[in-house]
Amino acid sequence: MSIDAVVKIGGSLCRSGGLKLLCREIRRMGERYHLLVVPGGGEFADQVREMYRRFRLEETTAHYMALLAMDQFGYMLHELIPGSHVTADLPSACHAAESGTTAVLLPSAMVMRSDPLPHSWQITSDTISAWITEQAHCPRLILLKSVDGLIAAKGRRNSGSLIAELTAQQLSKHGGEVDAYLSQFLQSRCHETWVINGRHPERLSELLSTGYTTGTRIRCN
Repeated sequence: MSIDAVVKIGGSLCRSGGLKLLCREIRRMGERYHLLVVPGGGEFADQVREMYRRFRLEETTAHYMALLAMDQFGYMLHELIPGSHVTADLPSACHAAESGTTAVLLPSAMVMRSDPLPHSWQITSDTISAWITEQAHCPRLILLKSVDGLIAAKGRRNSGSLIAELTAQQLSKHGGEVDAYLSQFLQSRCHETWVINGRHPERLSELLSTGYTTGTRIRCN
């Protein structure tokens, strides 16, 4: 398998606008690069959180429901990315991507089958995407969100400013923008992770073509 980047499309981009434009750009980039798209949970996962609170569900139940929410968003992204290939099978997704077709992976089946992660709300599509990146032997994970990247916390030097780069260990001391388990997962992995703003599709294109853009790069060490 030879994938240039796993691209997770955060569900928050549904609410912030510009999702259709982003999907068209991903389709265009998919003709030049081998891209594997992983859906976030978005409003589908928000409904799971509501049911979790209302009915006091167990976290394992909510974990499985949230995985299915990612599949729902995945079907939506398949329609919004012209000519994309949607599948629940990782080898099939990688084959499509290598052939110049943007692949949208529905993650629930492979995650449920392997069960590689704790069943906790500390884990969202961020860490699940990182695990898929590892399974695909891909060197880069790109988390597309509705923020520019990781922001320095209040009370620290340069608080409120964009953090251009940090290690996975440093990420463990940072709160917000990504899920709480991601730093722990990335500390033993070798791929780089970027957090960039999906409302600016040109940043994705710049990152793929030059290896750098406005956002936050998370290094393994």
